[in-house]
Amino acid sequence: MWINELQGRGLTIGITATCGAAFLLFGFDQGVFGGILGNMMFLNTFNNPSPTIQGQIVSSYDIGCILGALMTIFVGDILGRRKTIALGCIWVIIGGTIQASSYGLAQMIVGRIVAGLGIGMNSAAVPIWQSETCKPEHRGKLIALQLVLVIGGIVLTNWMNLGFTYVPDSDVSWRFPLAFQLFFAFVAIALVACMPESPRWLCTKGRNDEAQIIIGRLQAKPADDESVVEALQLIITSVAYEKELGKVGWREVFSNGKQQTFRRIALGAGTSLMQQMGGINVVVYYMPVILTTSFGFSNRMALILSACDFISLMFWGSIVMLVIDKWGRKNLMLLGAGAQGICFAIAAGGLALDTKASNAVAVTAIFVYHVFFGLSFLSIPFCYPSEINSQQMRNVGSSIAMITNWLFVYVVVLITPVGIANLGWKFYIIFAVLNIVWLPFIWYFYIETAGLSLEEIDRLFVIQYESKGMSWKEATRLAKEEIAVAKMQIHEKTQHPIVGVAEHNEFGSSDEKSATPV
Repeated sequence: MWINELQGRGLTIGITATCGAAFLLFGFDQGVFGGILGNMMFLNTFNNPSPTIQGQIVSSYDIGCILGALMTIFVGDILGRRKTIALGCIWVIIGGTIQASSYGLAQMIVGRIVAGLGIGMNSAAVPIWQSETCKPEHRGKLIALQLVLVIGGIVLTNWMNLGFTYVPDSDVSWRFPLAFQLFFAFVAIALVACMPESPRWLCTKGRNDEAQIIIGRLQAKPADDESVVEALQLIITSVAYEKELGKVGWREVFSNGKQQTFRRIALGAGTSLMQQMGGINVVVYYMPVILTTSFGFSNRMALILSACDFISLMFWGSIVMLVIDKWGRKNLMLLGAGAQGICFAIAAGGLALDTKASNAVAVTAIFVYHVFFGLSFLSIPFCYPSEINSQQMRNVGSSIAMITNWLFVYVVVLITPVGIANLGWKFYIIFAVLNIVWLPFIWYFYIETAGLSLEEIDRLFVIQYESKGMSWKEATRLAKEEIAVAKMQIHEKTQHPIVGVAEHNEFGSSDEKSATPV
């Protein structure tokens, strides 16, 4: 089949499309309940649940996502990237079927949890697979594209729920949207079956011959081409160097040795914490509810405005694809956190005044919030953990970041209906303050990764640890120089296809090689 023979740009597009199908599913699942909660047939079927029960129905999905991301820690490196994604989609198919056929709260909650298992797995595995199969200069924009597609899934749910407001007296109006998630899951499974595994994961398993063939396909060159051999050798050397430093166990995860494992995991998870406690899911899950409860719009008008708002978010998320690898992750996070805090403060002030003009200003502030979120925290929490962690810990680090993500999604989704009902405009002040609080943390603790290869990022942390106080800018310069030297040495030594593990390590000094494993 032609799709199995894709090479070069075509193969990159194929992998990106597969990731896109999985993340369209992610977005669809995340947004579908926002409109259904206002559907009278749904409410009647479940005996008009209170705001607290509504929060539990919606947030049960996030419990599943937490468990799915946790599961990925243990199975992700065993199954590989492709099989993990396929397994995640299978969970969604099972969970979606249970939801669409539900007649009771218990069945609906079970279906939400099971579907969440799949989305939790995919949210960790998809960015890793994308980052390990693309060029460093394209890594940010391709992962940003995946998050644009997440928003595309949310937009689709908004328009679908809007369309079904014209079928008010049928259970189809809420059962069909819940069943439609199966479509994306089947598409993702079909595509992932035709795509190659990550060559970096294959090298960690000693399957270097397979990795070499896949690198050749990604570069659209024969497997024995010199550049393919050199790329393979660099990965093998990096994997071997990590093994020399010692296997990273759970004790090392919570320490900060030569590879700075804890710091790297914490930085990745921190982006997820800032994303969720920055208030995005107050808007994503409950935009129609906010517009009806806080602003007084009808359910249909709320769905229309919500859909338009998310189209705007898609646009700004697309714009960041052009700048994320130029402006850098850190600068965009600083921009996003500051602007988001201002937007929530304006929204709270407008609602507090409670006039027609002030409410219009508040709605506008929510729309502008999405502009800056799209330019920053939409994509970076998925990009950063997949690149900041070492090869050994990339799966674990990304999974922990996603556990953090879904844990705080759960918290926000659970408290939002109650917060809006009891605190009114004061609820939005909480998120205004939190966004401003993130600014000094981003400024002092985060490291720029834009444009660096995964191997350069690995060396960056080792160099900075050994220097005891060297600036990150200088450590980055040295890491680039070391990798450039390693490439030159590999070029001189490898003129033929490589099979097996490197005989010796090109990184670091002889003193490093004799060091006790961390």
